[in-house]
Formats: sequence, C-alpha cells, structure tokens
Amino acid sequence: MAIAYWSLTSSTLCRTMSTPPVVERVSECFIKPQHSNHESNQICYLTPWDIAMLSAHYIQKGLLFKKPSSPLVSHNNFIENLLQKLKHSLSLTLFHFYPLAGRLVTHQTHDPPFYAVFVDCNNSDGARFIHATLDMTISDILSPVDVPPIVQSLFDHHKAVNHDGHTMPLLSVQVTEFVDGVFIGCSMNHTLGDGTSYWNFFNTWSQIFQVQGHEHDVPISHPPIHNRWFPEGCGPLINLPFKHHDDFINRYETPLLRERIFHFSAESIAKLKAKANSECNTTKISSFQSLSALVWRCITRARRLPYDQRTSCKLSANNRTRMEPPLPQEYFGNSIYTLNAGTATSGKLLENGIGWAAWKLHKSVVNHNDRAVLETLKEWLE
Repeated sequence: MAIAYWSLTSSTLCRTMSTPPVVERVSECFIKPQHSNHESNQICYLTPWDIAMLSAHYIQKGLLFKKPSSPLVSHNNFIENLLQKLKHSLSLTLFHFYPLAGRLVTHQTHDPPFYAVFVDCNNSDGARFIHATLDMTISDILSPVDVPPIVQSLFDHHKAVNHDGHTMPLLSVQVTEFVDGVFIGCSMNHTLGDGTSYWNFFNTWSQIFQVQGHEHDVPISHPPIHNRWFPEGCGPLINLPFKHHDDFINRYETPLLRERIFHFSAESIAKLKAKANSECNTTKISSFQSLSALVWRCITRARRLPYDQRTSCKLSANNRTRMEPPLPQEYFGNSIYTLNAGTATSGKLLENGIGWAAWKLHKSVVNHNDRAVLETLKEWLE
C-alpha cells in the first residue's frame, strides 16, 4: 500500500465552479470485534500522553487505489465484494485492537472532587463503517497544485476533537468510491494511539484482509501491546483538576489556507543530507533533519520576517526507543512528544547555511532521552 496525496487541476476547478462535486453516503453500519476477547471487557485507562490529546484532532489518513481495469471484473461485484471483505477483515482486526471499538467515558464525583476520562472497551456500538461515492477521478484529486477541499470530505471526523469520542466512534472508516478508484480513509481517536499505533492497526488490517477465507485466528506480524505505560507513582486513573470539559477542551479554528503537497525525491534528499553534513564536518545529521532544516529556512524566507524575530522548528518525537527500558514498537497508545527542536532569529537562520540549522535540530533530537521525557511528564503532572 502507498499513501496518496492530493491537488487540483484548472480543468477540474472550472467544472466545480458550476457543479461542485459532493461526497454522497450510500450506507453506514457499525463493526464490532468478530469474536469476544476477554480483555475487551475491561477499562482502557489513559496515560498522561493520551490525556494530553483530548483537545487535539483525530488522526486522519487514507490510501487511494485504482479500480481493476479487467473487463472480466463486474463493477457492482467488485465494490460489493470489496466492502464485504473490508468489513469482515476489520471485525477480525478489532479483535486485536479492541479499544478502537469502545467509547470515551468521564467519571466524575463532587465529594470528594474527582474527574477522570477513560475508555469503555465494551459498552459501544463499535467502529463506524461508511460507503460513499464521489463523481471525480483519481486524476482530479492527484494532478493539480493545491489540495482540493473535497479531500476533507473523504474522512468522517473532519474537525472533530478527540474528546468528542464520548459520543462519536473512536474509529471511523469511510470507503469512498471514485469513477476509477477507491479511497479508504480512517479517522482514529488520538487519545488511543499515535502514528506508530495507527499504522500498526492499518497494516494489520491489510495483512488480515489479504488472507483468503473467513479464518478468525489469522496470525499477525505485530500484535499490539495494550498494557499502558504510566510514570512511577501515576495512574492508572488520573484525577483531572476540572469540573467540566469546557474548562480544558479547546476547538481551534484555523484560518482559510491553501494546502499543497511537496515531493522530494530520494536523490534530492541524499544531496541535501550530504550538503548539511559537509557544512558541519560530520556524518551524524539525518535525512529528516536535513529536510526539516530546508523547510524551516524556506518558510522563514517566504514569510519575510523581521531580522530579529524569533522562529522555531518543532518535531514530533517517538519516545518508545528513548525510554529506559525502551517501550516496544507494538505498544498501543501514545508515546510521542512535540520537541521544540530549533530556535533562532530569522536573520541568524537565513545568514547561515542549511547545515547550521540541521545541526540545531540534530542536537535537540539527540538530547531527547529518557531523562528529558520523564522530566516533561513530571512538569505536566504538576
């Protein structure tokens, strides 16, 4: 599977000005784990990393596929078979990732004062599954410069925040049928897991989907680990200092922006990495750090900031390998931290080369170790 990115052609724009395409829902149902899992009847407690996500948006990512071009394949049979197989394999996958079929619950008392949020893995309708159609082609989505706004409609939980998981499904799958393709968009509540957890779920679903038949005991490569990690002396039920969710849930509305996807070839990134390391006389700067430094400098230059205005570059750091002992990659939950990886004035950033900026990012990443992670958690709990 490959992730697809989107933009909009001028011809499509002319057409949509008169008759803008809309995503039409054909059907909707809820999917529960195919078989009972004794663990699925339990409460899934939220760690500080998880609770910190309550005001953030759902993780929303998807994959775009071409429809089969063989004349031997009936269109109606293809879609019907695809939907049935996706539903069945999703049900089998939820057996392993059972918190995704649950709902958020708040437990509150006034005497003594207590306010806690957790996941009820059992008392829920399950994960939502939607079949929708869109009268557009893959080319309409992929070819142009700007990302078309219609892409937002390919996901069920656009603009929802994770706290909405009290009333909305923690996982929603929308299968949108194009003229010549199919888009599978997933919205996963971010309190349940980070990007590493999300892709373990999606890859496991893909693995189960590809197994023929209706076996319920399909072996999977990376079984999720649901034993949540808490810092010493914390949890499993964290008492939040609030009386109502309006005291800590924020719904930030971004201004209207143009969205664009930039693609960097492996060759160009290799040259970028070599340049950054050469400027610093080292071999330690990574490809990602080099690319991040390039984007940081380009955005700063394009914004034409005053010479002495401070800028920063933030990176999302996976804490799993930084912990002592490390958490396994299969740990299902959040284990990330937004790292303020680089800070500099606009003038200083642009006066120096890409290696100078990349080295600042490199040092911040290297210094983000077990001690730094625990110190950040301590400050959050205080």
